[in-house]
Amino acid sequence: MVTQLTKFVSAGVSLLTLNLTVLAVGALETSAQSSPTTTFSDVQPNYWAQPFIRGLAARNIVTGYPDGTFRPEQPVDRDEFAAIIRKAFDQPPTRQIASGAVYKDVPTNYWATRPIEEAYQQGFMTGYPGGYFRPNQSVSKVEAIVALNKGLNLTTGTSAVTVPTVMQRVVPQKTAQKPVKRRVLMPIGFTTLMQPLLISKASAIAANAVNINRPASFIITNTYADANKIPQYAVGDVAAATKANIVVNYPNPKVLNPSKPATRGEITALVYQTLVSQGKIEAVAINLPANQYIVRTPVNKQNAQ
Repeated sequence: MVTQLTKFVSAGVSLLTLNLTVLAVGALETSAQSSPTTTFSDVQPNYWAQPFIRGLAARNIVTGYPDGTFRPEQPVDRDEFAAIIRKAFDQPPTRQIASGAVYKDVPTNYWATRPIEEAYQQGFMTGYPGGYFRPNQSVSKVEAIVALNKGLNLTTGTSAVTVPTVMQRVVPQKTAQKPVKRRVLMPIGFTTLMQPLLISKASAIAANAVNINRPASFIITNTYADANKIPQYAVGDVAAATKANIVVNYPNPKVLNPSKPATRGEITALVYQTLVSQGKIEAVAINLPANQYIVRTPVNKQNAQ
């Protein structure tokens, strides 16, 4: 009798242990499925775009492939770019697709139909003449920059700015009279020594204000070595994105390669920096190598110091 009871208790404990084990494994699998993958076999820690990829992957804005790779050097097609935009931004619609109007080359059951429609409605992307979207066409780097700029309504900020004078100062007016104070006279030699400092400070302030006021063409030609390759229609958008620290160029920050098909690594970097400009994601740490590829205008470089 005692032996049978012992076997019964032992069997019960074993069954309970088995159930707990199954539940634990199930919980781990569920947790693994819900947590986005942020590391990929082909994105090493020293890869130039690794911080951008890791940051967006953690937010499920970009994802890898079933084999565990990210393929950062693979060109991005227009449909994939639309899908990334949809995940990254929540912009209100600025236009509507006419009832029954669809792109001829985007079937209703196409995997990216919804992202493409939303990218259009939010002002990021447009189609081509004849009602085509060309979803499988690679998006160039300049096209990606223009799309991000259009969707977020960035401007170059070239409105008139008054250049302050060093010697100007605002004195608050008061009705109450103050006792007259004796003037303190400085030696002529001392005031002569001060003049270069005042002139230098005035020149710095004036130059800073002038740089802020520069037209888009000036920003482009003074930032990119291949500025002549940027299409005229994109000059304003590229200038605005540059001032917002959205553009990322690897390996040379001064070379945009505007017509080159943008890779997954490059698109991820552009979208990441766009989110930084919106205050929606933390900026890449200054001490990381990726930071040196973020393009900055002379004014932005001064402010970053």
